[in-house]
Amino acid sequence: MLDAALIEAFRRREDAGVRAVYREYGRLVYAISLRALGQKHLAEDATQQTFVQAWQAADRFQSDRELAPWLATIARRVAIDIHRRETRRSSSSSLEEVSATDPALITMPAGLEQWYEAWQVRQAIDALPRDEREVVRLQHLEGLTHTEIAERLGIPPGTVKSRSHRAHQRLAIALSALREGLDP
Repeated sequence: MLDAALIEAFRRREDAGVRAVYREYGRLVYAISLRALGQKHLAEDATQQTFVQAWQAADRFQSDRELAPWLATIARRVAIDIHRRETRRSSSSSLEEVSATDPALITMPAGLEQWYEAWQVRQAIDALPRDEREVVRLQHLEGLTHTEIAERLGIPPGTVKSRSHRAHQRLAIALSALREGLDP
């Protein structure tokens, strides 16, 4: 997460703020673009266009909001525009000849929201204290039990359980916006 001073510097289009935003969110924007477009060169183009558009609109960004969803929205729109442009460029047939199930007719590839959610989860895990982060990693990414984690880390199983409990409480708070966004 960027501090308020860097966000304000970004809003004023200062070099330091723009660079900080790119460093912090460049991978997210590229991942969204690559997922939507499926080609690295198009994703790179979309990433560049996303940050140009973000820079142009920086003064309109509301500093009380989070940058990631704002940038993700811009990235999705840019990817849709590039997808449409590429579809027109590569399509020499008429619409009547294209099947109704042709993927080129779909404007937004499925899964972009899941990529963004996965990125948010990764950010929340990365923000955990090191000992809690390690327990979560071993538990969820490697599928180890509390006993196996205790053996691996050389600590009592009760310590693993308490670290796991604290970590999951922190993650629940950090990711509450995801849960609220999924509920009707």
